[in-house]
Amino acid sequence: MSNLDTRPAEHVCSSGSAEDGVELLGPRDVPLGGPRAMTVRRTIPQRSRSLVGAWCFSDHYGPDDVSASAGMQVPPHPHTGLQTVSWLFEGEILHRDSVGSLQTVRPGELNLMTAGTGISHSEESPSADRPPRLHGIQLWTALPGDALGVAPRFEHHGDLPVATVDGGRVQVFVGSLRLAGHDLTSPATTYSPLVGAQLDLEAGAELRLDIDPGFEHGLVVDAGDVRLEGVTVAPSSLAYVGPGRRRLAVTAGPDRPARAVLIGGEPFTEDVVMWWNFVGRTHDDVARARDQWMAQIADLPDGLTAYADGARDARFGRVDGYASGPLRAPALPEMRLKPRTRPA
Repeated sequence: MSNLDTRPAEHVCSSGSAEDGVELLGPRDVPLGGPRAMTVRRTIPQRSRSLVGAWCFSDHYGPDDVSASAGMQVPPHPHTGLQTVSWLFEGEILHRDSVGSLQTVRPGELNLMTAGTGISHSEESPSADRPPRLHGIQLWTALPGDALGVAPRFEHHGDLPVATVDGGRVQVFVGSLRLAGHDLTSPATTYSPLVGAQLDLEAGAELRLDIDPGFEHGLVVDAGDVRLEGVTVAPSSLAYVGPGRRRLAVTAGPDRPARAVLIGGEPFTEDVVMWWNFVGRTHDDVARARDQWMAQIADLPDGLTAYADGARDARFGRVDGYASGPLRAPALPEMRLKPRTRPA
């Protein structure tokens, strides 16, 4: 998110697999919001796998002590062609956006932003009276082609379905999941078949989840000793399983509780281009969005940025109330970006 590298490496990635077994994807450390910002652990996208269903991005962060620092500070920046899913285990984040939203999200609550044709937003740790630790996961989903033209919108959900069974607790924040006869369905708006849920297990507990056999799934481990289908998954790593299964077994080790996030959906069959904060279908989509965002940015003499005159009426709008100016888009690399292709 908001990677300011001006010459990012180009990767042609793939997603979707019907192969048996569990694929393990380790994280890489990425600075969030600038070189002095907090560090997150990113599992997708990466070279070996770009999506899990429509889920195209996963940043796991914390627990970080924010009692004596500014905490999360991500200045205003643009998005296209995606939904952002903000989910916390500890702490608070204040969201502002160009459609006028101002919303704090806390553990067990969902902030969901649909970029559609274009939106900008900021995320920050509240300046006063905030919890001392920040800990959570930031996820994106790619919008399908028939939803790329939807108007930008924001929604907050503070009452999400929960079920507890056999030493395990499941809270669904996106889509639907069935657990021991309980159908858990989130009220959040989605544009393709998806599921997203937090799993909490007591030490030694096992959750057996009834899943859609048409879905592929990923499990991001937050804490504890976790096994997916008998395969050990390290903290901050993602374990992937392809379509064809009707049940998944998630088990906690005997010595301590465990927590993980399950994501899944129908394999996403459309080619996409992801660059900086944009999701499009072609290089030209991304280049056009970057140019339109930069037309809204004015460079100040001291090296800072501000919104240019008339930015409120431009494609991405403006974010009001954040302490500093919007992020300047990095330069596009000289090489032409290529769309992701699926294996035959």
